Amino acid sequence: MDAHIWMGSEEIKRDNMLERLSPYNGRLVSRFSVCDEDDALRALEIASIAAKNAKKSPLHQRCAWLLDVASKLKEEREVFAKVLCDEVGKPIAYARIEVDRCIETITLSAETMRMLHGETIITDAMPSGRKAHAYWRREPCGVVVAITPFNFPLNLVAHKLAPALVAGNSVVLKPTPEAPLCAYKLAKLFIESPYATKDALSVIYGDAQVGSALVGSDIPRVISFTGSVGVGNIITKSAGIKKVSLELGGNAATYIDDSADLDYAASRCAIGAFVNSGQVCISLQRIYVDSSIYDEFAVRIAEATSTLVVGSPYNEDTFLGPLINDEAALRAMSWVESAIAEGARTLTPPRCEERIFYPCVMADVTEKMKIVCEEVFAPIVSLVRVDGIDDAIQRMNNSPYGLQFSVFTNNLAHATQAIEELDAGGVVINDMPTLRFDIQPYGGVKLSGVGREGPRFAIEEMTEIKSIVIL
Repeated sequence: MDAHIWMGSEEIKRDNMLERLSPYNGRLVSRFSVCDEDDALRALEIASIAAKNAKKSPLHQRCAWLLDVASKLKEEREVFAKVLCDEVGKPIAYARIEVDRCIETITLSAETMRMLHGETIITDAMPSGRKAHAYWRREPCGVVVAITPFNFPLNLVAHKLAPALVAGNSVVLKPTPEAPLCAYKLAKLFIESPYATKDALSVIYGDAQVGSALVGSDIPRVISFTGSVGVGNIITKSAGIKKVSLELGGNAATYIDDSADLDYAASRCAIGAFVNSGQVCISLQRIYVDSSIYDEFAVRIAEATSTLVVGSPYNEDTFLGPLINDEAALRAMSWVESAIAEGARTLTPPRCEERIFYPCVMADVTEKMKIVCEEVFAPIVSLVRVDGIDDAIQRMNNSPYGLQFSVFTNNLAHATQAIEELDAGGVVINDMPTLRFDIQPYGGVKLSGVGREGPRFAIEEMTEIKSIVIL
């Protein structure tokens, strides 16, 4: 099926199309229109005009808009799950979960916006003040540019579109070329809703030049990007004076102390490391294990990993399907081979069949190996022996990334210390760092980004505070 351009409410079909092939079997699954810088500028101009109407639209209409989309998405749950499976190779059971989360994200955005409000200000609270009627309120920023990745190509689009639109902005979306049909179909639900604000959403596809045209323009007031650190750095330098929200890379870590339930920790770590084939910003990559239980935990996580079902994403019981492309599979295998050459050993045999990379548990790694110090974005996890929680926290923090960390412990002092001392946007106690509830604030520190997602927090990023005084 073809993914066309949306220039506001106008669907544009082009002859010049690029093909998207399944990462699992290589068959053609979708095609998308080729766009250029002129398309980017035209979409921004349309959005600029639409933003004025979006700002004036009543909140009840915007909330009804989102709830209508959520309802239609629920009706088409299986269709969207199949598209996710086709375009990015996501196992069908987890594709359905992503659709369900997308519905929740959209619904929650509508519910959250109804509850967001300003407050009155006591203007004579200080000697320099005097009696007045004063308050502040939130207003939409205007035009939002949203750029989204391949790993959650439905829910991460919703995390940008839903807060932006319900807050009264217009949006130009540039989705990942790896899942064009997924974004097109979701945008179609928004655009064709009877509650939609006319031209408030445009969708274009393209390369770095298209992205640069969007980011560098003076029209957008907000850039919301999820992707690599390298691209995030370019966006930061070229965006100019506008609000920029970046959700970038991660190198998630956990610590297993000597009080933890090892069977539970092993099973959760296996899921956290290998879900979505490790293609998650908060995928568990580093496991720091207290030296007194290291060998025992190593056996248990290898056993837990061996139970995971690997294979066709169309099978109901498959846990782990293909990586997104050949390049990702070759990089993952080269990093494993490099670590082995440097003295690491594998607890599960490294194995790659075309783009299906089997889950790999590494031991005896060092901090200088790529599989530990850089973001793998593949189903590889490394065990590191540590001497207590102080050693673990120091090693976990010794990273340019700081998205999410976790600790498995039944020691309250250790849990408290981890919460206080771990340098990350999120800390999880007694579960994998890959845990994310869409209702929570989500984002990182250091190279992991700036700003926060989650409906309430994204709405705050995409609105401005206006202060009013009446004398």
